[in-house]
Amino acid sequence: MEELVALKKEGKIRHIGLSEAGIDTVRRAHAVHPITAYQLEWSLWSRGVEEDLIPVLRELGIGIVVYSPLGRGFLSGKIKSSADLPADDWRRTNPRFTEESLAQNNALLATVEKIAAEKNVSLGVIALAWVQHQGDDVVTIPGTTREAHFMENYASTFVQLSPEEVKRIGDAFPPEKVVGDRYSPGFPTYRSDKNPPKSKV
Repeated sequence: MEELVALKKEGKIRHIGLSEAGIDTVRRAHAVHPITAYQLEWSLWSRGVEEDLIPVLRELGIGIVVYSPLGRGFLSGKIKSSADLPADDWRRTNPRFTEESLAQNNALLATVEKIAAEKNVSLGVIALAWVQHQGDDVVTIPGTTREAHFMENYASTFVQLSPEEVKRIGDAFPPEKVVGDRYSPGFPTYRSDKNPPKSKV
């Protein structure tokens, strides 16, 4: 952080951000210099951050940049089994994309699909709009390699959801019902971050 502050003073960077840093790390870093933004995974099937991380970011006034708001494509409704993924797709090694996990997680999509149909938009548009309705401090960065998907993502910015609809969508995807961890064991996440004390050397 001290080096990043030095770079800012030199005019080489404008802002400082973090990603997947633990809560203690966030507080320590923010005490050295205000953090502008924090990048995290947040979607209908990755909501653990609502319990601990999001409240801290909002307490400190740190902007929230959301990656994988479509659950790595799962919330498009187009991945019903691992057979729908290319043979070399890394998601095949992800705990949430095993056959057993997908079978149970797909069952959670029914209510969201119904709301999407009511609004005459795709499942993906509704899932993305749900994240974008979580607050004015939230910015999503959905990834895509196709123009059609880009336009679909863009369309989500025009979807208006009432507070009741936001709750209804969220209730349809209770975090405790999602099967499979976000990543395979050993993958570093904000909850496994063990930033050591500052060296006195």
